[in-house]
Amino acid sequence: MTEQKPESDAAALSYEEAREQLIAVVGRLEAGGASLEESLALWERGEALAVRCEEWLEGARKRLAAARDQPL
Repeated sequence: MTEQKPESDAAALSYEEAREQLIAVVGRLEAGGASLEESLALWERGEALAVRCEEWLEGARKRLAAARDQPL
C-alpha cells in the first residue's frame, strides 16, 4: 500500500476547499478520541492545508499590490 503525503493533493485545492478541509481537520483534532497515529496524520494534513491557504492569500496580496501599482 502506498501512503500519500498530506501535501500531495493539497496543492490542487482552491482556497475555499483548503479552508473548509482545514476547519474539518481542526474540528476532528479538537474533538479528541483519535489514536496517536490518526492525530499525527490529521496534524500533518492540517499543516499542508494551512500552507495551501497561505499560498493563496500571498498570491492575492501580490495581485492586489500589482493592481494598485498600475497607473489609472
